[in-house]
Amino acid sequence: MEKIKESGSITDKTLARSLAKDGYNMPDDLFNKTLLDMEIMGLVTVNWLSKDTRRIEIISIQVEEDEVEAQNKKTLEKDYENSFPESNSSV
Repeated sequence: MEKIKESGSITDKTLARSLAKDGYNMPDDLFNKTLLDMEIMGLVTVNWLSKDTRRIEIISIQVEEDEVEAQNKKTLEKDYENSFPESNSSV
């Protein structure tokens, strides 16, 4: 995963060579299963570039907050704070 994050997008052959260079020699079936598992978990996307080459990309999740939801949240917070009676009691 770290190798893919470093480059953002990498081919399967480049990734396999990079892993082998670092001492991680994986059989092809384990490499493919790991890619499939990472894709199922929503961590990467794998697309075919050519007959023998796949491109692997990190999936970046960007959460966009809806303006209406943000306003509703602020209103609810204010209503919650205003629901408490003000205490001006002295001890």
